[in-house]
Amino acid sequence: MAQATPDLILTNGKFTTLDRANPAAEAVAITAGRFSAVGTIAGVLPTRGANTRVIDLGGRRAIPGLQDNHIHVIRGGLNFNMELRWDGVPSLADAMAMLKRQVANTPPPQWVRVVGGFTEHQFAEKRLPTLDEINAAAPDTPVFILHLYDRALLNAAALRAVGYTKDTPNPPGGEIQRDAAGNPTGLLLAQPNAGILYATLAKGPKLPFDYQLNSTRHFMRDLNRLGVTSVIDAGGGFQNYPDDYAVVERLHADGQLTLRIAYNLFTQKAQAEKDDFLRWTSQAKYHQGDDYFRLNGAGEMLVFSAADFEDFRVARPDMPPEMEGELEAVVRILAQNRWPWRLHATYDETIGRALDVFEKVNADVPLRGLNWFFDHAETISAKNIDRVAKLGGGIAVQHRMAYQGEYFVERYGHNAAESTPPIKRIMDAGVKISAGTDATRVASYDPWVSLAWLVTGKTLGGLRLYPERNCLDRETALRLWTENTTWFSNEEGKKGRIEVGQLADLAVLDRDYFTVPADTIQHLQSVLTIVDGKPVYGAGDFAGQAPPPPPAMPEWSPVRTFGGYHKQATNQNAVQRVAAASCGCGSPCGVHGHAHATGWSTAVPTRDARSFWGVLGCACWAV
Repeated sequence: MAQATPDLILTNGKFTTLDRANPAAEAVAITAGRFSAVGTIAGVLPTRGANTRVIDLGGRRAIPGLQDNHIHVIRGGLNFNMELRWDGVPSLADAMAMLKRQVANTPPPQWVRVVGGFTEHQFAEKRLPTLDEINAAAPDTPVFILHLYDRALLNAAALRAVGYTKDTPNPPGGEIQRDAAGNPTGLLLAQPNAGILYATLAKGPKLPFDYQLNSTRHFMRDLNRLGVTSVIDAGGGFQNYPDDYAVVERLHADGQLTLRIAYNLFTQKAQAEKDDFLRWTSQAKYHQGDDYFRLNGAGEMLVFSAADFEDFRVARPDMPPEMEGELEAVVRILAQNRWPWRLHATYDETIGRALDVFEKVNADVPLRGLNWFFDHAETISAKNIDRVAKLGGGIAVQHRMAYQGEYFVERYGHNAAESTPPIKRIMDAGVKISAGTDATRVASYDPWVSLAWLVTGKTLGGLRLYPERNCLDRETALRLWTENTTWFSNEEGKKGRIEVGQLADLAVLDRDYFTVPADTIQHLQSVLTIVDGKPVYGAGDFAGQAPPPPPAMPEWSPVRTFGGYHKQATNQNAVQRVAAASCGCGSPCGVHGHAHATGWSTAVPTRDARSFWGVLGCACWAV
């Protein structure tokens, strides 16, 4: 039988393959969802057949699809269309202008929600809005603004909606700030855990099932816009299995996933953790599913007594004395059933106590080969890194310090921050390591913020945390976002490189990651993203290569007006180039159909762009 001709050929590109035997290429061929040829134009292009689709990349840089080792995409997708994203917005003035516009668009009894993904340090003003400013912008519409893990800001209408009054007690681990008369002001504080913040958010209206399907599709598309093709979902608070997985399971069954998702199961109730994992390990099989959607094990919450939330504005929390016993009971269940796990752990003190448990279990049930790992590990010590190495575990780092580095320095000093987390030391010890975001609440889902942080050592606010010796070169940072992540989903050799036989996932970038100034890495995005050999996102010259998404639901969704992550324009001619796209829609373009297909963010209007669209009478804004 003759070998099938390629389904797709990408030619005239600068391919960073990450295959050490074949590090660079000009063209690739894709057949049945896998790379079938990687090489020169002269070697690849003649293999095309009558039905082969050929896309000329015009000399652009192409990289393996990015893989986030820790994101809350399943939970985030259920709510994405309801959330006004301040991710990447450069000033508080712009953020408040967006808030005011969304307040005008939002019908009662809906809320305006800004749910994480930003830090006050990214704003030119270096501050959050005041409660007076929020109440002036939204006197009647409930507004909920979540800032990292530390606080939430609610206007008076939101306080009425959630029913917080003078008589409402503070919950354990949280504070409702009050005025001199004892009335809630609208500021909620994590003291030290974020339970009060998330429980309050959960009181808001929810989208119906069909809208959640649409919302998840738009979230996946915005991730595709950023070059993300695979994620490991870390579960999350108020994400119950199996009920809250019905949406992503429907999308998978209908062939509408544009991300590969490996998911971990996250227990939801203190003192019921052991029962959860006994039930799940008896009902489900590790790695059940396929290359698009599969079970990846347990965590990041294994037991509530081991969760040390990282609010660096408060002192490090001590875990309770029952931690070891409760953790051992769960880890034994997982080890005996050969289920990997991930464990949220910020501080070295917590990590050391968890390793005591893991070593005890390992004496009876060897852990090597289980691909278990710690998440975050900002302050892990050299001693505990070596203990992880001895047990064959891994460490999944995220860019939370890019958002909270200023707070860490304020509490612990610059010297302590120089290797937080100690990525170079982890690598030198031979411990498996990869990178991710921990989005969408404590940090943004933009991988380029993480890559910029790894390379420059700077926070989003511009603070230099790491000396040059602790920063990574660009290729090493990229490997943490691609081939390294596959160990954490037990898919080594299957994806993560542009290599014959691997899954055909890649991103073509708007600018060259390897040559742009380091301080502009965070502004990169994809112009063509391919998953399983099929274009799932296209912009600019590649706008027609991927199918358009459906309009965002509901009609008042912030996604219609502002899109997702705000990106700076790629050049000074953005307004003129958008004009050439001839919007003429008379309604918001930011349904990711026009605005993102043509490569412009719709998040924040510049003065020139606002004037331009005012002349046209268009409701969308170009940057």
